[in-house]
Amino acid sequence: MNTQADPGLRRLRERTADALFAVLPQDELAAAERCAARLRAELPDQEDLRRNVVLVAYGGGKDSSYTIAFVRAVQLILFRQRGTTFRIRVATNRHSGMPQAVMENIDRTYRALGLFDDADCQMLTVDGAGISDFRVDAPQPRHLMERDRADILMTGHRTFAEARPTFCNSCNVRMVDSFALAACHGEVVDLIVTGDSREEQRAYAFWVHRLSHRFGRPAARSRGFGGFVRAMTDLSDIYYRDIHGSVSPDRAIDADALGRLSFFSIYDETEYSAGNHWELLTDFLHFSFDDLAFSFTESDCGNPLLMAHIRGLKCERLYGRDYAEGIREYVDFAVELMRRKEFPPVLIDAMIDRYSGQAAICQQRARANRFAWDAYRITQQHLVCMAYSPFADGMAGLDTFLLREHSFLWKRRADIRAMVADHSACDPDLARELLRISGLTVPQIRILQERPLMKRADDTSQLLGAVLDGDPHKAVIKTRHSPGGPLVAELISGR
Repeated sequence: MNTQADPGLRRLRERTADALFAVLPQDELAAAERCAARLRAELPDQEDLRRNVVLVAYGGGKDSSYTIAFVRAVQLILFRQRGTTFRIRVATNRHSGMPQAVMENIDRTYRALGLFDDADCQMLTVDGAGISDFRVDAPQPRHLMERDRADILMTGHRTFAEARPTFCNSCNVRMVDSFALAACHGEVVDLIVTGDSREEQRAYAFWVHRLSHRFGRPAARSRGFGGFVRAMTDLSDIYYRDIHGSVSPDRAIDADALGRLSFFSIYDETEYSAGNHWELLTDFLHFSFDDLAFSFTESDCGNPLLMAHIRGLKCERLYGRDYAEGIREYVDFAVELMRRKEFPPVLIDAMIDRYSGQAAICQQRARANRFAWDAYRITQQHLVCMAYSPFADGMAGLDTFLLREHSFLWKRRADIRAMVADHSACDPDLARELLRISGLTVPQIRILQERPLMKRADDTSQLLGAVLDGDPHKAVIKTRHSPGGPLVAELISGR
């Protein structure tokens, strides 16, 4: 299709540009114009711009929604200046913690920016190794839920359900895979646009090579995105062997096809807080801060709701205190994270109100349990078991867990150990009971009992903790590990 000669497309772009530029503050519009000049200079074909394809990752949250709007502004600026412009490919890496409200925010953003009707814009959804055109009502594949469920349970049982590794490690490791899949879907793209600074990109690459060298085989340093994908593939293989005993089945990437593909950073032009472009988000893009999708520092993931819930469960079941005390500890921690990230006061107040008072906390507890089941088929009983982590490290915590939570099984603790140790033996009734209370199969428990526990949020001696070494989403809180016990310092993580 000759988009330059299509009068309907020209009218669409002019209308979209007029509306978008009207809600962008003048300093941000000027930044977009500077970025357009920089981007054009980086493209392989600087004259026939339509021959170039630019990839943008879109998670569906408030920050990535602004990024998409900014890149669309750059595309439209070049169209007005040159009469032609680059093509955009947008990719959303979907996971089970992403509520439907996030897909609806994405859909509204695409419509507001005129992407659905622009032949030079391609919107994709990445589901594991599968990739398809974006559809707001596309059902999430069942295998995706099963994969994410296994990641959470197997990681949580190694970490006493520490929030960041349990819910974020696998997502972080898989993110590069989704980039690579989208980049080589059909025609290989020419650039990947990122909001990370060049310093952050270098630090991330160094992180990948350092972890590969420390926990596996040294990753060969090679330039370009293809070399980075190869290094990340090695690291993810090491990670999934540690967690599951085998590599991820989602691997379907040809790193060689990516060549020397590189990143283009818009960090210098887009260093704005959500409060600075509130009108763009809410009035123009019609971004909705849904009660489930917007959870503390996230606006595209419901998992922080579960992080708070698990803190409440730890206080209630491990420490013998009140569930609400644990929730208040987590809320204080997470709200401080929001302040550090310069969230608008209206969003901070909304989160505080959501957990204000016993009735509100009970409502959030019920919501967390519904979300855990709907998203992952994980029950509160599974989460409590995960918080005890009774199977890892040679089943060191099994006796305590059974005595306090399932006393009817305590007398069968020797049978459990014998069944797990003997790979040729399995008591079907006992296996079903363990599955009911933990969500784990006997083969999964066998892997866990051979693996060590990560006992602190800053334990970097294992890959589980080292993945998040230097992560800022941690803080030392003052808590009690028994009713009326002494105040102790505890490092916790979350989002």
